Amino acid sequence: MRATLVAGLAATLLPLLGGCVFYSSEGGERVSVAVSDQTGRAETAEAVRKVDFDGRRLSVVVGSNGCTEASSFEVRIKDGDPAELTLIRRTPDLCKALVAEGKLVSWTYEELGLRSGEAVRVLNPISL
Repeated sequence: MRATLVAGLAATLLPLLGGCVFYSSEGGERVSVAVSDQTGRAETAEAVRKVDFDGRRLSVVVGSNGCTEASSFEVRIKDGDPAELTLIRRTPDLCKALVAEGKLVSWTYEELGLRSGEAVRVLNPISL
């Protein structure tokens, strides 16, 4: 039964890895960026509390139970003018601390494969 579960999980995850790039960020966290022209994926985008761009870095405040990091997310970017960005949580935050103010996570434009100052539209829903 365990082998069946592992095989099923692998079959589910393999298509999701197509077009993804994984690498370490400045802080040693693992970063996942997917550049896509597909719009039909039925995954839930993470609700964000705050989004800030300064032309060199994307910073986002998201809900957290104490273990959320930038590496908890896959960042999907659809080329366009402006580029469209979606954050998908890949690692659930199973910690027990409720972080009422949320957690600030960020990525450089370079990590995201964006040009400095490039216009970006975030497609995630807003949670106040």
